[in-house]
Amino acid sequence: MDNKEILKHVDHTLLTQGATWDEIRKICDDAIEYGTASVCIPPSYVKQAKEYVGDKMAVCTVIGFPNGYSTTKTKEFETKDALANGADEIDMVINIGWVKDKKYDQVEEEIRTLKAACGEKILKVIIETCLLTEEEKIRMCEAVTKAGADYIKTSTGFSKAGATFEDIELFSRHIGPNVKMKAAGGISSLADAERFLELGADRLGTSRIVKLVRNEEASGY
Repeated sequence: MDNKEILKHVDHTLLTQGATWDEIRKICDDAIEYGTASVCIPPSYVKQAKEYVGDKMAVCTVIGFPNGYSTTKTKEFETKDALANGADEIDMVINIGWVKDKKYDQVEEEIRTLKAACGEKILKVIIETCLLTEEEKIRMCEAVTKAGADYIKTSTGFSKAGATFEDIELFSRHIGPNVKMKAAGGISSLADAERFLELGADRLGTSRIVKLVRNEEASGY
């Protein structure tokens, strides 16, 4: 798999707390130059970024990020606000506590509510795999499928660990046919990126891949 093919699947990401507009603009430029799937940026920059990139690049943003414990109403408002500002894709974080309390129906309903807000726009659901048991991951595969979301996503990149090959393999066995997979967090080499895609991931959330393609030192998300 060549680098160009890998880049087509990358959500070029900058979500650090101190991200500045100059840094956001730079990753937008990089995303356009290298042909990534999207830029994934904080909600406060969505309007400015979309005005900057226009139709040349999809803009993705995050909702309930990174902890996931905002109320559903808050997440719904965040989603609608982001879409009104020009977001093309939404990556939401589930309520991990609800999963631990086995409130699977509530998690499913929240996902369904945000998908309704997104309409035809893409909704990706971050389940933060490093905090879940295997049974909980399977239940989240089922919830994401039943709620009609477009993607299940491994990680925020802000918790204890990121994507693993094992989690993508697990997802592939338990998601429905209309759900795609996004591996995110800690993808540190082009070889790992290729392996995630070979296992069936459709998107890769990472800040490193463009740097690696340019033979630059790459650290971070």
